[in-house]
Amino acid sequence: MLLSIRSLTKVFPGTRALDDVDLDIAAGEVHALLGENGAGKSTLIKCLTGAYRRDAGTITLEGAAIDPRSTREAQELGIGTVYQEVNLLPNLTVAQNLMFGREPRRFGMIDPRATRVQARETLARYGLTIDVDRDLGSFSVAIQQIVAIARAVEISGKVLILDEPTASLDAAEVAMVFDVVRSLRDRGMGIVFVSHFLDQVFDLTDRVTILRNGRKIVTTPTKGLSRMTLVEHMLGRALDEATHAPAGAAASAPEPVLYFDGTGRAGAIAPFDLSIGAGEVVGLAGLLGSGRTETAELLFGVRPLQTGSARDTQGPLDLRSPRAAIRAGFGFAPEDRKTDGIVADLTIRENIILGLQARRGWARPMPRAQQNRLADDYIRRLDIRTSGREQPIGQLSGGNQQKAVLARWLAMNPRFLILDEPTRGIDVGAHAEILRLIAELTRQGMAVLIISSEIDEMVAVADRVIVLRDRAHVAELTGDQVSGDAIMRAIAEGDLPGGVAA
Repeated sequence: MLLSIRSLTKVFPGTRALDDVDLDIAAGEVHALLGENGAGKSTLIKCLTGAYRRDAGTITLEGAAIDPRSTREAQELGIGTVYQEVNLLPNLTVAQNLMFGREPRRFGMIDPRATRVQARETLARYGLTIDVDRDLGSFSVAIQQIVAIARAVEISGKVLILDEPTASLDAAEVAMVFDVVRSLRDRGMGIVFVSHFLDQVFDLTDRVTILRNGRKIVTTPTKGLSRMTLVEHMLGRALDEATHAPAGAAASAPEPVLYFDGTGRAGAIAPFDLSIGAGEVVGLAGLLGSGRTETAELLFGVRPLQTGSARDTQGPLDLRSPRAAIRAGFGFAPEDRKTDGIVADLTIRENIILGLQARRGWARPMPRAQQNRLADDYIRRLDIRTSGREQPIGQLSGGNQQKAVLARWLAMNPRFLILDEPTRGIDVGAHAEILRLIAELTRQGMAVLIISSEIDEMVAVADRVIVLRDRAHVAELTGDQVSGDAIMRAIAEGDLPGGVAA
């Protein structure tokens, strides 16, 4: 076996990121490493490449024990990594990037001519014939990825880790990169392929290892593995029926009040149609990387529309920016509340009134007494557990931070609220409170779009469920179709009971 990992363990305060993980990578294979957010994929890669020091376990390469203490040492041992974001220098030429640190020299000085010649010869082995004197940033992302792969292989040459290398590529560019990966496999390299695109996993890889909550669940040949089995391993549940208890008040589908027609953005999400009614909860389901967050960001103007349009019953809507979306009556509670949702050093009061104050403009500060009343009201209504409105929000638990983010949007009284993983990482009590709040909001007529990785949660709260796969809306479930079984089948295959498609 080319690379063997045994009982790899990594512990962070309060979290066992890797728990006794085994992994084998053979020479001449492409091995997929899969798992949802928090499964442990990134931690494993960082332990393997020297970015993290492991707490327990062994790593052997070609039968010899290794203990890389830095990424440079891992490269010298033969382990190279290429990430989704190309970590080269776009303002340098292709030749300079490819040969950086290894330039041929003459009389102790870098020989530019020999550097260019070696760069051309190297890229020819990867099927590339390009002008190596052009800046790397002037080429497509696919070309940049292939240059990054060539550099990693030339430096390391034994194990190549590809971490989401195709996330920003179109189909033709993916095919170009895959041709290079297959040629490396045929030359005997061991390749670790991390991706959320299941079609690509089945197209490219020889074996699959699935992690969940820091533990290895299974390693199995890709050939003969069904998509449904793979999804069940990743999500940690077998097919079964969950009780459908939608949060929306209406027994039948309400009349739409918002329409999104052919909306999409290249590299983010394929064009889709979506309508939503007042008091309706529409769920977005799919694996991590399927396009759920990209859809939410498109609707809120974080990623401006490239195709299609948005409208309500009064006419077209401008969604070119989050500010424009807020003016249209939209709210958005993002998945990463610590980075995108809260300002940790500000108080709970300041975080709650942030949206209202931004809408008023900083030249018209909200009176302090009004701020206090507003903060106290939402602390009481949402049962935010705090010592008082002036406590820094960064000191609160995750669930209470999430409630404060929701309070900020509720204070603005949006007609359409987008919730991206609103219950992730919070305790059971806060989880139940937030689901209760969603039900209350819809009874008051607010339209809600909710993203959740929890299948049972989606079944419990959503009136309709849109299923995404590989950055496309592939299915829509309504009424009695909304079940755990149907959602998982649509995630795996993009099919629906009765053949209905989004």
